[in-house]
Amino acid sequence: MTSHDRDTPPLSSLFQEVILDHYKRPRNRGDMDDATATVHMNNPTCGDEVVLRLKLNGNTIEDARFEGVGCSISQASISMMTQLIKGKTPAEAVTLTRRFTELMHGDESAARDRQLGDLRALAGVSKFAARVKCALLGWNALEEALKDQDSPSE
Repeated sequence: MTSHDRDTPPLSSLFQEVILDHYKRPRNRGDMDDATATVHMNNPTCGDEVVLRLKLNGNTIEDARFEGVGCSISQASISMMTQLIKGKTPAEAVTLTRRFTELMHGDESAARDRQLGDLRALAGVSKFAARVKCALLGWNALEEALKDQDSPSE
């Protein structure tokens, strides 16, 4: 090991920092009075819980907010998700949901997919089946919120 290796944190610790940052300082946490879709989801296995609120304007997700309690994985995942989906169409958000689900099931190409942004930090979760449900909780809420939207199929 060189001195440079000792000074550089391993990639996994950088990923942990991203996850902890979103957990400790969640983006888009809070209520939304003018939400056009609200979905409550919970994971009865571990007790994680989220409420996702979306504001759709035409065919665009104008805003996304959440409230919730749970582990760092579930809360960081939905924090990152709300950042990523703003400005997207429902169809684009569904595509991102599919890609993130692939990441959670160990797809290595998804782990390199730049469109997932910081969410790639959660790639290691795929090795822990019980935690995959935590990471997908907010995404399941997003799918439910968009289910009734008139979005063109891909």
